[in-house]
Amino acid sequence: MSAPVIIEATAKHTATLIFMHGLGDTGHGWSSALAAIRPPFMKIICPTAPTQPVSLNAGFRMPSWFDLKTLDISGPEDEPGIRAARDNIHGMIQKEVGAGIPANRIVLGGFSQGGALALYSALTFDQPLAGVVALSCWLPLHKQFPGAKINSDDVPIFQAHGDYDPVVPYKFGQLSASLLKSFMKNVTFKTYNGLSHSSSDDEMDDVKDIISKWQQSNHL
Repeated sequence: MSAPVIIEATAKHTATLIFMHGLGDTGHGWSSALAAIRPPFMKIICPTAPTQPVSLNAGFRMPSWFDLKTLDISGPEDEPGIRAARDNIHGMIQKEVGAGIPANRIVLGGFSQGGALALYSALTFDQPLAGVVALSCWLPLHKQFPGAKINSDDVPIFQAHGDYDPVVPYKFGQLSASLLKSFMKNVTFKTYNGLSHSSSDDEMDDVKDIISKWQQSNHL
């Protein structure tokens, strides 16, 4: 993987956001929007996925966290690729912990395929995190949950989805949220009316508010 885009905290660094882009994008795609909404004590890490063939796009090579075979919620999934990508994200979390930022001051986030990876990585991490920001996405390998979950039931999840999304259907987001709510205690699912497969100013304002709230509640 190429080096991630890193935006250092502007005050004393006490929290970190690791945010994964969507299919075909890079870490640069989200870095400036996130820099505009993060609190001053938060460092942002925006990794770029490795370039690999994507079955859904006729084997065309592009930045992708794992192979996408279909966007059918009950279709086949790239389980080895999902697990390998998850291990990479866990390594990034551990690196931050090793540098003195406790896991409960680290937020995982992502958009589309990156949001799916954020959800899976958070649920299968062995220390409570500050929260998960999951935008326009779904829960991968959903049939393995709640059995595959090893994190705390209390990790907060903020899931957001546009109801005009032609790429990752809104229904997939709803189904993932209802499954998550069945075994996690703090799941918020917010609908953005008229939003397609993208973000919006309203959504980013909400992400800013929720990150600020989580970090204050975890602040020692």
